[in-house]
Amino acid sequence: MFKWSLLPGALMMGILLLATKLSAFEEDLFKTTQGDLKMTFIGHGSLMISFNGKILHIDPVSRYGDYGPLAKADIILVTHEHGDHLDPALIGKLTKPTTEVLATQKCAEKLPNAVIMKNGDSRTCQGIKIEAVPAYNIVGVRSPGNPFHPKGDGNGYVLTFADKRVYVAGDTENIPEMKRLGTIDIAFLPMNLPYTMSPEMTAEAARVIQPKVLYPYHYGDTDVSRLVELLKDQKGIDVRVRNMK
Repeated sequence: MFKWSLLPGALMMGILLLATKLSAFEEDLFKTTQGDLKMTFIGHGSLMISFNGKILHIDPVSRYGDYGPLAKADIILVTHEHGDHLDPALIGKLTKPTTEVLATQKCAEKLPNAVIMKNGDSRTCQGIKIEAVPAYNIVGVRSPGNPFHPKGDGNGYVLTFADKRVYVAGDTENIPEMKRLGTIDIAFLPMNLPYTMSPEMTAEAARVIQPKVLYPYHYGDTDVSRLVELLKDQKGIDVRVRNMK
């Protein structure tokens, strides 16, 4: 039997440091009819999803975590062009020759190899169905008629992993199109004014979507406990708070 005590001190310390680094992010695991679906919470709007040996990075941005230990991407999704969601240098580091990058028109201006997805587009990449859905502001504006996120510029994404549908909303408010998303098992909804939603708006969106699991994300300094309180009597919605400031 191998004895860890026989390892040189420096080597053992290196292994322990690597293990700590690899487990630095919170993770949740879901069962599907075709294997495990693992969510890794990087921070803010940045997520990593693992399924059937495939790695998806969503809005990878280096300022929200150390991507060094993380696997390179099979698929990269970018919701819109703002700097807290689009990091071309990091995307370059996460890209392999076989990586598929899906992004909006404005993102593609900085990502020459990206496939453009517009609101309403749908495609299947490496066995995963990806639907681009609207993400925009109605109330949150820079000036009259100039929303923070204009309609048509940004995407949310609905991803199908076997029998589970995951909605990553991007930067949006509780828009009417949410009523047409269909069954959603897991939803990531942004919650920080004035750019996305208040807890009240997020709760209303959740009541419309009715996800089985709801993750508030992109929430900055918003009081997440307010959302938990608003939905405490909403049966069928499991609100899970992770470190996604």
